[in-house]
Amino acid sequence: MLLRARGVARRFGRELALAPTDLTVSAGETVALVGPNGAGKSTLLAMLAGALDPSEGEVERLEDLRVGWAPQRPAHYGRLTPRENLELFARLEGEPDASAAAARLLADFELPDGGRPSGNLSVGNRQRLNLAIALLGSPRVLLLDEPTASLDPVHRGRLWERVEELREAGGAVVFATQNLDEVSGHAGRVVKLDDGRLVFDGEPLAAVLA
Repeated sequence: MLLRARGVARRFGRELALAPTDLTVSAGETVALVGPNGAGKSTLLAMLAGALDPSEGEVERLEDLRVGWAPQRPAHYGRLTPRENLELFARLEGEPDASAAAARLLADFELPDGGRPSGNLSVGNRQRLNLAIALLGSPRVLLLDEPTASLDPVHRGRLWERVEELREAGGAVVFATQNLDEVSGHAGRVVKLDDGRLVFDGEPLAAVLA
């Protein structure tokens, strides 16, 4: 077990966004979170990432586990350049050489390295920066919320290559998607949410038939 949710639930005022849910993520897994808009996918991912506290229940992590999170809305500073964002988050993640880590990811994700603020980048470039930030600190678990929605086919393919490399190295990836091709092509397991409740946890083909 790398990451486990035990009865986690989340309420926003009187609204129940996610009913008590159990989920275990193990080494070598690629898990797709599926379901309609408002099903609770983003809420569950945010709690697994530690960015949102559960209203009840708890999230357990393997000791010293590093988790990378790419939320649906890019979480970086629009007034900073891509390099400045990467260097800032690299320091927060404890990278020994923030400058080198930023340079590597700028190249890997083919991000512009001029003085242009991140807020002025194209939608696709902002998403690539979002994903690059998630990879800082060499995370063993990646949590990705609709990661390919704004990517072109080339960078979409490169993302899935990185996912497979992490899985083969004993890591795990949990990604939310509405794309059934991504589920069938990249998920070994599917967790389906509907109206804030977990309604299926199993193999991709069975999820399609459920």
